[in-house]
Amino acid sequence: MTLERFDAAKPVIGMVHLPPLPGAPNFDGDREAILADARRDARRLDAGGVDGVMVENFGDAPFYPDDVPKHVVASMTRAANAVNEEISVPLGINVLRNDSLADLAVAQAVDADFVRANVHTGARVTDQGIVEGRAHEVMRERERLDADVALFADHDVKHSAPLGTREYNAESMADGVERGLADATVVTGIGTGHGVDLDDLEAAVERRDAYDLDVPIFVGSGVRADTVGEILSLADGVIVGTSLKEDGDVGRPVSEERVSELVAAARDAE
Repeated sequence: MTLERFDAAKPVIGMVHLPPLPGAPNFDGDREAILADARRDARRLDAGGVDGVMVENFGDAPFYPDDVPKHVVASMTRAANAVNEEISVPLGINVLRNDSLADLAVAQAVDADFVRANVHTGARVTDQGIVEGRAHEVMRERERLDADVALFADHDVKHSAPLGTREYNAESMADGVERGLADATVVTGIGTGHGVDLDDLEAAVERRDAYDLDVPIFVGSGVRADTVGEILSLADGVIVGTSLKEDGDVGRPVSEERVSELVAAARDAE
């Protein structure tokens, strides 16, 4: 059912990376500029042909591990609503670092279609310390809110390492889907903008198939126009941020030309 939300066999989801929000150390004091930049990037993503857009508080470093203040939820809601007014495709929410309850709160308020949980089950060592999955709370909250929102759960998420010696394998992927009830799995490289190892991606697909899991696999970092075809020969969709920006610089605005180029390459791979 997750892929049916998108009007493409292998969806391309583009990122709106918000600058620092009010309360973040690098916030520059201009609240209206945050909304204007978000609207601009959303329009360019939509015009370039993406199949979905995800809003993320990318500029809020250092991130709260798993419980952001109420003012962050409010700012995210305002920005996500602004983005939703500019696009004709499904909207996603990701409140960094790992506040999936905030994801759901924002999503149900703005009628978003999906959210992303960086750590949904298990526990990871991150620059925010130990981040633990909260699937037991998140999925009950989704039910309580009666929110028609798909949950994308990262597997072996970037900028982190597993807590303990247990290998992230077919069984741990199955935990996220069968026990965590995730609707999609996201596979990444080691960090923002870093490409996924194709051997790791192929192994993830094999793990999914070995456990007969009915769940799509998205690649969530380092996707470029020259690599998206090969990636989509294995994956079911991609989430793209850095390479869609002007000059491929994550800190710059979205380039409609680069979006169109990547989407065209993805369509050729379908």
